[in-house]
Amino acid sequence: MPDRPTPTRRSAERAWLITGPLAMVAVVLSVVLGVSEDEPFRNWYLAVGLLGLVLLADRPVLHVVVQRQVAIITITEVCLLFAFFLVPPLTVAVIFTLSALIANLRRRNVATKFWFNVARGAAAVSMAGIVLLALPEMRGFGPGTWAILAAAVASHSLATLAAVAAVFALMHGAQAGWEVIRTSGPGLITVGINVAVGLVIVICVRANPWSVLPLLALVGGAVLLYQSYGQFFRQHRALTDVYELTKAMNASSQNDALADALLGRVRTIMRAEYATLWVPAQGRHPEVLLTARVEDPGLLDLSRTPVTIRENAREQGRTVAVGSSLGGDQRMREALQDANLKEVIVAPLRSGQVVIGTLEVVNRIGGRPVSHFTPADVQILETIAAHAAVALENSRLVDRLRYDAYHDGLTNLPNRRRLTGALEEAVRVRAPDEVVAVLLFDVAGLRQVNESVGHAAGNKVLAEVAARLRAAAPPGALVGRAGSDEFVVTLRLESVDAALALAAELRGQIRDRMVFDVLVLDVDTVVGVAVHPDHGSDPATLLQRADLAVTKAKSAPDGIQLFSPGLESRSSRRLGLAGDLRRALENAEVEVYYQPKVSLTDRRLLGVECLARWEHPGHGVVAPEDFVAVAEHTGQLGHLTELVLAEALRRSRDWTADGNPLPVAVNLSARTLADQQFPARVQELLTEYDVAAELLTLEINEAGVLDGTERALPGLRRLRDIGVRLSVDDFGSGHSSLSYLRRLPVNEVKVDRSFVQGMATDPVDLAIVNAIVTLSQQFGLAVVAEGVESELTLELLQDIGCRIGQGFLFSRPLPYERLEAWYAAQTESEPHPVAGDVRRLRAVP
Repeated sequence: MPDRPTPTRRSAERAWLITGPLAMVAVVLSVVLGVSEDEPFRNWYLAVGLLGLVLLADRPVLHVVVQRQVAIITITEVCLLFAFFLVPPLTVAVIFTLSALIANLRRRNVATKFWFNVARGAAAVSMAGIVLLALPEMRGFGPGTWAILAAAVASHSLATLAAVAAVFALMHGAQAGWEVIRTSGPGLITVGINVAVGLVIVICVRANPWSVLPLLALVGGAVLLYQSYGQFFRQHRALTDVYELTKAMNASSQNDALADALLGRVRTIMRAEYATLWVPAQGRHPEVLLTARVEDPGLLDLSRTPVTIRENAREQGRTVAVGSSLGGDQRMREALQDANLKEVIVAPLRSGQVVIGTLEVVNRIGGRPVSHFTPADVQILETIAAHAAVALENSRLVDRLRYDAYHDGLTNLPNRRRLTGALEEAVRVRAPDEVVAVLLFDVAGLRQVNESVGHAAGNKVLAEVAARLRAAAPPGALVGRAGSDEFVVTLRLESVDAALALAAELRGQIRDRMVFDVLVLDVDTVVGVAVHPDHGSDPATLLQRADLAVTKAKSAPDGIQLFSPGLESRSSRRLGLAGDLRRALENAEVEVYYQPKVSLTDRRLLGVECLARWEHPGHGVVAPEDFVAVAEHTGQLGHLTELVLAEALRRSRDWTADGNPLPVAVNLSARTLADQQFPARVQELLTEYDVAAELLTLEINEAGVLDGTERALPGLRRLRDIGVRLSVDDFGSGHSSLSYLRRLPVNEVKVDRSFVQGMATDPVDLAIVNAIVTLSQQFGLAVVAEGVESELTLELLQDIGCRIGQGFLFSRPLPYERLEAWYAAQTESEPHPVAGDVRRLRAVP
């Protein structure tokens, strides 16, 4: 915990710098009063009675606490007014000086405070006497006399206020003196009320001496009223202070900020010498032990509370209060005495039933009657502790949320957001002859681990990879998790070669065998490397180019790839196509081409597959896999699919109207199949174009339907119920089981072109195609061979019993206008015993 500076404490002895001059002023003014009166000590019997009345009226009504001291407001102004009206000013000065002496002896104040109060009282009453002498002589008891007495009493109160403010400013700083003046409003109002009450009493007594009896009762009631007001004032002030404290705590979000907002105010509210917050270490949060001490503006890393008392409060989960007016068992009292303390209150901070810390106050400050903590103070501290516990929990929750926002929950590594921020700083302050390297590690085969032994094992692999990267990374490197199976290491290095060497070293560290209980896994990674400034000047570009390098690294012999501009051309092109594709779809610039499906036994035209084609005005012909990927990632796939489907059904309707009904096939993605509204839209289009459902075949990629789950089954069944034929496209390209076909409501299987094209030269491909054809036919499914490009392939397919094919041997995909011409040019009429003349395709070498 960092050390906090400890300010120099000002000695209480400084009060003598005010007490001495006040005493001299009192003496000088008293001498002036003595020589100004012919009989300065007359009416002694009245003086004795006034002294008793002053002592009786000296009981506190209001208390205003500033720093270590308590300013007491009484109703002695009433007695002062009586005294100035009845006896000479010097006699009044003697009465009130003796009263101050006796009152401070009774309160047992320390010497500095004792003599300051006596000197202050003597100087103030002497000054009031001088004011009285300086004004015209009082004659009778009319308004003039009222004004003179009020002026004398007011000068007494102002002199007292000035003396108190001066001593506080000297001992505690100018701010403390200003605080005395700022909080003097209620006292000055009380002075005015007291003067008015005193004048009313004098008027009544002069009119009828017997009125003193009801007036005494009235004065007693007024005293009680004053005391009630004083209690209300203290309660209101306590509520206001607690409210302000709560607002300050709510505005704080960190432990240190919370302590700063809390402790100074708690010490002031409780009028304590020390206020301490203690929170034990928990998780990644360190221990907090901070104390606000009177006269010190900062917080101290210490505590005066005996550890025995604190632990007792923590273990019992309740407030422990020890002191002369608070009680406490003998062991606690002995601990308090050993620490040289007079009293302490320790309130636990609770989160539910768990104690998460303590809030402590030590030693009440100020003289009597508020020199000790009371049971009411215990309740106030418990209330504050309840608010503080909530604020502390909230601050830790906010801290946790902030931590979670920048860290990965599984590995506790910085996440992509944190990595981006660190890279921004790194590229901003790049040093000469250095590069900022971004090493992106992709965990190979994680999906297979998840599928074969479960996601729990996959999570263990990720955690182990994170631990190994963190342990192997050099000092100064930031290791983070950028994605589900991607980790980033970024740091400053002297060159690109150093970055590649580090990538190879770290990859070797990760490749070691991983053992989890009885499970042993061999996990590998590939690494993409990008560096600033060669490959980008902002975090997004560096990470994106490192990702492109990772994709290339998957096919690299050593699994490591440095970014090069050639890797970005296709990716950037796809990104730029997004807006152009939207405009092309809106302006019908995407065309539909048709590739014939042919009967391999007699080479009759059985149908066409409808394929989207797009010729970009700037890039030329765009590969379907490029713009389909763009459409899928930009939300335009539905529009593209509907365009192709509508055009296919329109052409099918025209062919049917001409007496040549021709089935059409349209490709679907897994995302389109998952759309619950798609089957209904297919039904609407079939109705709109008046095409029989059996003339439409929807082809779904193998990965979209044979993924080992049943997510595709609801959509497939709804399409089958419409009457649409369903086909599994590119079968064999994945890892699906042939037996899984039995569970799908499909009508057709299309053998992937990679096997068909290789079957003439590779016996393995021939065996695979043979197995697919045989089993599919046993399941009652039609089989279509894709990629038929040679007569030898055609003959082999005929030999194994495959009846339908498509490929360049028959025709490339053609636009509608060329399809009719091609069909007429590529067919020949042959007689048929039942159907008459039938046109068959000629094989084109």
